[in-house]
Amino acid sequence: MGQNSSKPPPSSTQHVFTSESPVHFSPDLINALQASPETDSTRAKDLELHIQRRVHSELARLDAEHSKRLTEVREQISAAPDSTTNSIHPDARTPDQSTSPGGPDHRAAAQGDKLRELSRASVQKEIEMLQEKLKRRRLKEEVVKDKAVEKAKGEVVNCLRVNDRRPLDCWREVEAFKEEVGRLEREFLGKIMG
Repeated sequence: MGQNSSKPPPSSTQHVFTSESPVHFSPDLINALQASPETDSTRAKDLELHIQRRVHSELARLDAEHSKRLTEVREQISAAPDSTTNSIHPDARTPDQSTSPGGPDHRAAAQGDKLRELSRASVQKEIEMLQEKLKRRRLKEEVVKDKAVEKAKGEVVNCLRVNDRRPLDCWREVEAFKEEVGRLEREFLGKIMG
């Protein structure tokens, strides 16, 4: 045991195939296969490069298709009549030049009034949105100003810094922080409900 190697010696260049039926290959085919510099790894690399080229060309085609669709949609949007004025004030109609007594000047004035109405409404909506944000920010500031929560948070952070390899040792500090946050939530709900 151990005297003979399990692998055949590398000097062996013959390939022996056994099959149930006799298979005959021409000597030219055998010589061409043995003389071919192509190996399994080069074939795999060639296949990989071919697949990459196909994927790249397909991605380029899809990108071109999507950019074409995007430009078409942008053109349609820019060519479409402005529907924002009708959606905000559907009852408002601009007087026709032929029926209005003032002619084109009256029509321009009516359009200016309509734009002022639109801008006034949009400014009012924006003011309301900003007021809501301020109310929410005030509530957050109240939460941040609570000294007990800040102290508990600082203790958790300090404990985690000291026990950076063993964060589970900070369970007491985490529980204290949870209790302070729970107390703050109860106070907040008491303010809102009561």
